Formats: sequence, structure tokens, C-alpha cells
Amino acid sequence: MEQRHIQHLFWRAGFGESASVIQASKKQSPKQLFKQVLKDSERFQSINIVNFQEIVSEIRQIAEQREMKKEGEDGFKRKDLKDLQKEKKEEIGTLNSTWLDLMANEKGALREKMALFWHGHLVARSLNPYHAQSYINSIRKHALGNFGELLMAVSQEAAMLQFLNNKQNKKRSPNENFARELMELFTLGHGNYTEKDIKEVARAFTGWDFKPLKGEFIFNERQHDEGEKEIFGKKGNFKGEDVINMILEKKQTARLITTKIYQFFVNEKIDNQRVEKLATIFYKNNYEIKPLLEAIFTADWFYEKENVGNHIKSPIELLVGLRRSTGVSFEENKGSIFIQRVLGQVLFYPPNVAGWKGGTNWIDSSSLLFRMQLPAMMFLNRESGITAKSDGDINTDYQTKRKAVKASIDWEDFSNDFSSKNENDLVKEISEYILQVPVNQSVKEGLANRIKDESKSEAIKRLTISLMMLPEYQVC
Repeated sequence: MEQRHIQHLFWRAGFGESASVIQASKKQSPKQLFKQVLKDSERFQSINIVNFQEIVSEIRQIAEQREMKKEGEDGFKRKDLKDLQKEKKEEIGTLNSTWLDLMANEKGALREKMALFWHGHLVARSLNPYHAQSYINSIRKHALGNFGELLMAVSQEAAMLQFLNNKQNKKRSPNENFARELMELFTLGHGNYTEKDIKEVARAFTGWDFKPLKGEFIFNERQHDEGEKEIFGKKGNFKGEDVINMILEKKQTARLITTKIYQFFVNEKIDNQRVEKLATIFYKNNYEIKPLLEAIFTADWFYEKENVGNHIKSPIELLVGLRRSTGVSFEENKGSIFIQRVLGQVLFYPPNVAGWKGGTNWIDSSSLLFRMQLPAMMFLNRESGITAKSDGDINTDYQTKRKAVKASIDWEDFSNDFSSKNENDLVKEISEYILQVPVNQSVKEGLANRIKDESKSEAIKRLTISLMMLPEYQVC
């Protein structure tokens, strides 16, 4: 395979790879390479950093402080309440950095990339770190498995049931929020169900609840509407599980999921014929995700010019790609969370139930400037005057506080992967590795002049940083 095509696969099915991994993959066919990528992602490693007992203790203390405040008792201290609330937020920040580390350092990049996709599709948010951890583990566990099992598992997560108000969905007062988003955003798409379907589906999901502390799913029979319901023209005493199975029976669900996967992994511009063929593969394989991904990543058209170097990196792709390509690591997690906030994508904090819009929405004049400054901030300890905008949510204000981006990298080790002797060849070698779109000759000549008389590692350092600060580095 051509180097550019190998890098294309590693960027789309992951977050880029080291130069040594790229070189070692050159003798493989697309099918062989994808199978290796898939094999590397077979192992599921659960994230278990949030201690349940500690979270329970914090929640109880917060509740006690709030009650003391309400009653005007002498023992209430505003500072104690704020400190406890801050600890909860920091737990989610640690979850953020832990998942980011898995994306950047583990072999199973495809699992994490697919989980990132599902995180922006089956959207839920929770201020409870234990529930947030359980939600993301469900997504990561099923990321490469069966979509039906993933949908069922995430629908029964406390984070989802709370976020979309199904905890309030009771037989005497049905709440339609989860029912509507399940069909409109998660499966069928707008226009492929009726308002009556929404009302009846909501009735089917009455009684879906969770235990308040640990978040385990429970079915509350006393709150379930056992009456006959009519959904998609069929009548029966349907429950939530029945509805999910009925939704999966519709090929439209396969079309919507396939369309979003195509846009995420291939091209924002949809090829309707290709998507329909892929949707058929997905549907006939009973919503198994691996056959769909294999059909995409081993297709000749996946490597066509129109699909290479056309994808604007999301903030997470940019951040993880910088780390995965160079081996750079952050000295503390607050810097990486500040970067995510400035660029508009913070893990565990999707903007709404529709997730992140992606594509050209990632770029505006402020974010582009920050993106181009980021390599110098990480590798040269430079500061940026750009600030993160507040969204008015007191639960996310801590993310807006400017943090130094302290990172470390072994440039000697990084330079060992490159063999060119003279500056022109070195510029060519490094630029072909760093960029998925060609840079013009005048830029190459300017870079070659800048590294004359430099040692190899210093020359590679200068080249890498300079190339990563170009607009061309924002796409893959």
C-alpha cells in the first residue's frame, strides 16, 4: 500500500500512528491491514477510576449541606458545598483524561474511535461521575459489537434515563422525551414515525428506571402502562424491549446509522448509492458493526482521492493525533480539558442530545488560530491569548479557566523513525508523514532553508512543529 493510503486508514480508523508503525505496514494489503487494526481492538479494557463509595459519600455530604442551607442551620458552610461540587466535576475531568490516554496510547484505536462516534450519536450527559463512567464503558464495550445490543445497553444506562427524562416517564404522566429522541436522532430519523408513535412508544417505556446511587437499571412494574399500544401500525401490549426490536426491524434504522458512519469515517458529502449498499450489508448482518466497517475500510473507493485529506479533524482527533503521532504526553489533565473547551469538543459534555455537528462547524477564525498555535504551545511552552467561551452552565465554567499546556516529548526517540540525510529529503519525508494533503514547493524550500546546519533531531523537531502549525494539518 502507498504510505498516504496507510496513513488514511490509520487516521480514519483511529487517530494516526507513529512513523515506525506506518513503515511496518507497507507490505500489507488494505484487507490485511484492517484485520490487524480490528485484532488490535478486540480487547475491552474497562475504565474503573471512579470509586463508588467515595461518590456516594460526596453525594450525601452535598445533600446534607444543601439541607442545612435550606433550613438555615449554623453548620452550613458555602465553601464546603462548593468544594464538594468541585470534587465531582474533577472526577469527570479525570474520566476525560483517562479515556483520552486510552485513545492516545493503546493499540485498540479503532474501538476508541468507534466509541467516540457513538458518544456523539447515542448522546447522554451526567453530573454523576459514576453514572458517566458506566455510560462510557457501555459504549466502549459494545462499540465494535452489535448495534442492537449497544442500543439496548445505552438505553438502560442511568445517564441516558436521567438525561432524557425517562425516570419521570410514568403510566399516569408519560414523558415523551426519550421516545422522541430514540426515533428521531438515534435510529429512524425525522419523518419516519408519527406523533402517535411517539406517544405510544413513551407508554411502552414507562417504568424504565434506575437505582439512584449505583445507577443499576430497574423495571418498575407499578409505573409501567400495561395497556394495549399501537406502534408502527401494530397492536400489542408492548414494552421498551419490544419497541427497540421493532425499530431494528426497519431498514431505515440501518440507513440512518450507516449514513452517519459514512459521514464520520469517509466523507461529509454522501454518496447515496454507496450508503444504500452499505446499509444493506449492515441490515443483512443483523446490525453487526464489524462487517460494515470492513466493507468501508477495504473498499477501493475508500482510498480514492476525493476521500483522502478531506476530513476536518475534530478537536479530539487533533489532540489525540498529535499525541499518537509524536509520543507527546500532558503533565496534567487540566491543560487538555482547556484545549477541548476552546476548540468546542469536551468529552462527556456534548452540547445537546444531537451531539457535535462536526465538519466545517469545527472551524471559525478563533478556533483555527488556536489550532495552529497548539503545537507551539505543546512543544515550545508558548502561551496563547485565546480564552474559552462560557456557555452559561455553572457545571462547565471550570473548563474555561486558562491553563498552561505543559507537555513532554523525547525528540531523539521520535527522530529515530526517519532516515533522510539531507534537508530536502528530510522535508519531503517529514511532510509526507505529517500531512495528508501536499504542501506547495515554496513552503518546502523555506523549511529546508530553516533547518540547514541543524542536528538531525533539532531539524526534525523544527519541521514537525512547523508542519503541524499549517492549515493543511487540520485535515486528514
